[in-house]
Amino acid sequence: MFKREMIAERIKPTMRTLQDNLCRALEKEEEGKKFLEDAWSYETGQGGGWTRVLEQGKHLERAGVNVSHIIGEKLPAAATQKRPDIAGFAFEAIGLSTVIHPRNPYAPTAHANVRFFLAHRAEVAVWWFGGGFDLTPYYGFEEDARYWHTQAKQACEVLGPTAYVEYKAACDDYFFLTHRHEPRGIGGIFYDDLNQPDFETCFQFMQAVGNHFVEAYATLVGRRKDQPYTNREREFQLYRRGRYVEFNLLYDRGTLFGLQSQGRAESILVSMPPLVTWQYDYHPTPHSAEAALYETFLKKRDWV
Repeated sequence: MFKREMIAERIKPTMRTLQDNLCRALEKEEEGKKFLEDAWSYETGQGGGWTRVLEQGKHLERAGVNVSHIIGEKLPAAATQKRPDIAGFAFEAIGLSTVIHPRNPYAPTAHANVRFFLAHRAEVAVWWFGGGFDLTPYYGFEEDARYWHTQAKQACEVLGPTAYVEYKAACDDYFFLTHRHEPRGIGGIFYDDLNQPDFETCFQFMQAVGNHFVEAYATLVGRRKDQPYTNREREFQLYRRGRYVEFNLLYDRGTLFGLQSQGRAESILVSMPPLVTWQYDYHPTPHSAEAALYETFLKKRDWV
């Protein structure tokens, strides 16, 4: 059974521990540079957060690992698009979100989010978990994609044998740039409105998602961070980062929720890559490694 005090007693400490674990894992791969923490509070309303940022490292060009805790009187529109029945409810939300942009073009960008929502009005209260993780490579590797999705599938075992199939499909559908007719990357898992079978199982799943993300992404960065590259690969990486910007600003519900709830813009937009380019009417050279990204990896596939 869920009780509201569990947010402070269990969920918030778990989010902070996950933040610690992820930052330590990334700092180990970075080999020297450390995250800086910026604790902040909302100018209006209640709540605040802890933004941790590592920029211009040897291997990580930018990494943001944020925990935020928001208490508001009215849910923003981004939170009620699929739940109009709770429009106007007061709410409490806590979550961890991270976006990591490595320097090496052969190392993928990654995103993860785990969150908990409570919406309430008078005697009515509803709660749910959401989140997931996805991978955005610039140069694809079959073994990396299989490993990533194996970790995602293992995280879903808490909920039973059908969860991975459902959440992988939801991830493929969500992280899709409609105006480009292409996925953002190779996907992962994505879930929302999760409150079954009970609080304890959902809470355990949230932790499994966070822990498997830490293990999976640190492993992939370790594999690729020292791989030699040239200006050609770097230029393609900067071009493809533009897709990440387009998705975050046009479609991402987390970005919209943060801005609509008068969240801290610096913490929300730390997800953006530090350098990015757009090229008019770009087409990769046929049969090139760049073309392989489009032909082989930016497709809905069963990786495990």
